[in-house]
Amino acid sequence: MAVTDSAFVGSIPEIYERLLAPMIFAEPARHTAAAVMANRPTAVLETAAGTGVLTRALVESGAANVTATDLNQPMIDLAKSLCRSPTVRWQVADALDLPLPDRSFDVVVCQFGVMFFPDRPRGYAEARRVLRPGGAFFFTAWDRIESNPAWCVVSDALNDESPESPIRFLRRTPYSYFDADRIAADLRAGGFEDITVETVAGSSESTALDTATAVCQGTPLRTELEAHPVLGVEHATAIAARALRDRFGDGRFRVPTSWVHVTARFA
Repeated sequence: MAVTDSAFVGSIPEIYERLLAPMIFAEPARHTAAAVMANRPTAVLETAAGTGVLTRALVESGAANVTATDLNQPMIDLAKSLCRSPTVRWQVADALDLPLPDRSFDVVVCQFGVMFFPDRPRGYAEARRVLRPGGAFFFTAWDRIESNPAWCVVSDALNDESPESPIRFLRRTPYSYFDADRIAADLRAGGFEDITVETVAGSSESTALDTATAVCQGTPLRTELEAHPVLGVEHATAIAARALRDRFGDGRFRVPTSWVHVTARFA
């Protein structure tokens, strides 16, 4: 993993919220919030909260006490502006080194953040540390990129344009952590015992330009593109948009999405 893979800074948070949130994050957030609230938690910790897509879904589902954290101050700043509920406390925090007391939450939840953890067993051990006995850890991660065709089209198009300097971010990080055996082994290394990994099918609706802009400019891929010797951000966005139009046509289109939903507990 590159150092910049988890840097959601500059204009990334705004584009992330405006385009990616409704495109691919809102549907999983509703699914995850329902799973969390089925546990009737009195205190929820969210790590890697981003711009608060899941946080808002938790509030809408009736969560009364949420601590929402993220590594990036710009993401927290935007999230706070979008969710002013008195039931949410916002905090910049590293999921691998939480500044929170032991056994203080009924549920820890992380939506599409664990792929960015440089040491996943350590992050899972931190989740276990702050959970009360009988608590639950929920997280989601994207399935393989081939099961998320819009993003696969973008990745292939960019690499076809510049095969001598491949763009690796998408396969290296967000679409790299889907193997159930690997996930379970990491969770066991972090102290969890009762582990369930399920694949969830969803869908995404957008346009070619919005999808290309979201992928190339609303994720840390932007940082990789800014330093790329051939592509650059605007050129890459245009290439991606053209490839998406060629595959899915003009106007709005709907494509499948796929993610893994993980539940972990300990005795």
